[in-house]
Amino acid sequence: MIGPKAMLARLHRAMPAQARALPLVAALELARRRGWLQPPAALDGHCFLLTVEDLGLQVRFRCTDGRFAAGPFDGSPPALTLRANAVDYLRLLGGEADTDTLFFQRRLAIGGDTALGLEVKYWLDAVSRPEWLTGLTRHLAPGAATSQPT
Repeated sequence: MIGPKAMLARLHRAMPAQARALPLVAALELARRRGWLQPPAALDGHCFLLTVEDLGLQVRFRCTDGRFAAGPFDGSPPALTLRANAVDYLRLLGGEADTDTLFFQRRLAIGGDTALGLEVKYWLDAVSRPEWLTGLTRHLAPGAATSQPT
């Protein structure tokens, strides 16, 4: 019997790349439009690849004119890649972990343009999060705040 993570990964790989990116891009755009997540100018014009290792998910997106969009899907390499497990992304999202801690614990891998990686790191660590977001991430990943590296 196939487990839920393997099933999600298989479904994800079967979807067109643009469809894979839609949920993340829609969430980023909603956060931007609500004023919760304003990308710094340094992100403009760059493509990113976000990998959720434990779920087998990969999502490409870009930042253009201060907005988030899916793609590109032309095979061009991303300027920056981020790789982590779902719980660690949730810890970042909720502000329960910072990029340095996860990076030095080898729970977050950042590859590509070093200067762009630093911009993203500073941005993620400095962004203020709505209180409801911290509560939501705690609900989605109970015990994430106390989880230790393996």
